[in-house]
Amino acid sequence: MHALLSRLRGPGLVGHLIALVAGALSTLSFAPYNIWPLGMLSVALLYQGLKDVTPKQAALRGGAWGLGLFVSGVSWIYISIHVHGNASPPLAALLTGGLELGLACFFALMAWLWVRFLRPQGPWLASLCFALLWFAQEMFRSWFLTGFPWLYHGYAHTHSALAGWAPIGGVWLLGVISVLSACLLTEWRLLRRPLQAAAVAALVGLFWGGGLLLQYVDWTRPVGKRLSVNLVQANIEQANKWDPAYITHTLELYRDLTYAQPPTDLVVWPETAVPVLQSQSLYFVDGIAANLAQQGRTLITGIPVDTHDEHGMRIYNGIMVGGSEPRSQYLKQKLVPFGEYVPLESLLRGLIDFFNLPMSSFSRGPADQPPLQAAGYQLAPLICYEAVYPDFAAKLAARSDLLITISNDSWFGSSIGPLQHLQMAQMRAIESQRWMIRATNNGVTALIDPRGIIRQRIAQFQQEVLIGEVQPMQGQTPYLRWRSWPLIVMALAILLPVAWRRRHAR
Repeated sequence: MHALLSRLRGPGLVGHLIALVAGALSTLSFAPYNIWPLGMLSVALLYQGLKDVTPKQAALRGGAWGLGLFVSGVSWIYISIHVHGNASPPLAALLTGGLELGLACFFALMAWLWVRFLRPQGPWLASLCFALLWFAQEMFRSWFLTGFPWLYHGYAHTHSALAGWAPIGGVWLLGVISVLSACLLTEWRLLRRPLQAAAVAALVGLFWGGGLLLQYVDWTRPVGKRLSVNLVQANIEQANKWDPAYITHTLELYRDLTYAQPPTDLVVWPETAVPVLQSQSLYFVDGIAANLAQQGRTLITGIPVDTHDEHGMRIYNGIMVGGSEPRSQYLKQKLVPFGEYVPLESLLRGLIDFFNLPMSSFSRGPADQPPLQAAGYQLAPLICYEAVYPDFAAKLAARSDLLITISNDSWFGSSIGPLQHLQMAQMRAIESQRWMIRATNNGVTALIDPRGIIRQRIAQFQQEVLIGEVQPMQGQTPYLRWRSWPLIVMALAILLPVAWRRRHAR
C-alpha cells in the first residue's frame, strides 16, 4: 500500500498516468453505466495524487485527470464534426481533441489553486476546501465562454442515496458531498485515529443517511388534474432534416402520427420539428392546432422563429403553443457554440463545412421570458442544451407547474451523449420536484416523475408516439428558491480566508 501511494503521490509520469486513468473511470459513474462508486474512487485518486507535488506538477496532474474524463466522456462530439460537419477524420479528431484539452484546463487550474493556496491545512479543512474548489470549478465552467456544464460530478448520484439532497442544493450540493466524502475516506491521518475515524464515519453516515431520508420529503404538492400527453418521436435523419426536398414529408409525417393517436390534453413535437421559419409555416402549425383544439388538445412544437425590425431579420430556436392568442412562445437563450451560432463568425464562417451547419446563425432569446401557457398551466421550457444549466433551469422551474424540454440529439448518433443528456433532465426533475416532459427527434423521448424516475420512454431510433400522463405541481424546493447562492457564499467564506492566510504565511 505504501509503495502504491508513493507512486500515486510522486511527481513523476506514473502519477500523471494514474490521474489520466482515474479521470476516465469517472465517466463510468454517469449514464449509461451508472457505477457511481467509480466516480468517488476517481476523485479520491486525484486528491491523493496531489498531496506531495508542486503547484506546476499539480496542474499537469489535474489536467491529465480532466483529459481522461473528457476524452472518455465527450468524445461523441467527433460524430457531429465528422459525420454532420463533413470534416475529415484527422480534422475532426483535431477539433475534438482541442476541445477536450481546453476543458481539461479547468481541472489543471483547480489542482494548481488547491496545491498553491489550500493544501497545507489539516485533513478536515483540506478535504472541505478541495470539495468547495471542485464546486467553484464546475460553476466557472458553466459560465466561461457561455459554458460547458457537462459531466458534473453530482450527476453520478442521480439515483444514489445522495439524491435526496438535490431539492436542497441541486446537482452542485450532491457533488460537494460526494467529493468531500471521497476525500475524507482516504485521509489516513484521520482513519488511523479511533475518535477521528468515528467522526468521519458519523459525518459520512449523516450525508448518506440524511440523503436517503430526504427522498421521502415532499417539497411540492399536486395541483389540478393530471394531463394526458402525446409525444411524437418521428426519428428524422439529421441529413434529411433541413433538406428542402424532404420538408413536405417531414410535416406530413408529424401530422399523420399526431392524428393517428387518441385525444390527449397536450401534443408535443420536438426541437425544430417544423423545419421551416415560423413566418412561412404558421398556417400549417395553427391549422393543425385548430383541428386538435376541436378535440380539446393543445399542440406544442419546436420551430425556428424569425423576426424583422430595423436591424434586419433575426432567427431564434423557439418553442410555441400552436393557435394560442396571444402567442405563447419561448426563444432559446443558451445557444450551442458552432451548432447554433459560430464564435468569431467573420473569421471562421466558410472555412470548413462544420462552420456552415444548417441553422447555425440563431440569435439569443431575451432574458426573463414568461413560461409557456398551455392547458391552463405554466410550463418551464428548456430547449435541448438549456436543460444542462442547473441554475438557469431552476429559475424557469420556480415559476412553472411542469417542465418541458425538447431536443434533437441525432447529432451524436448512437453514442453515450444522448443518454448523458437524459440523465441531466432527470436531475432537473429531482431538483424542482416537478414532472418533466421530454420530446426528442430520435430519442430518448420520456416522461420523468418528480423523483427523477423515467415512467415511460421510447427507445432511440424508433419512430413512435408516447402516450402517458403528468401531474402539475406547485411549491418550491429550497434549490428553486435559493439556487446555488448558499454554496457560493460558503465557498467564498471558506476558500478566500484560507487562501489569504496561506499567501501571507509564506
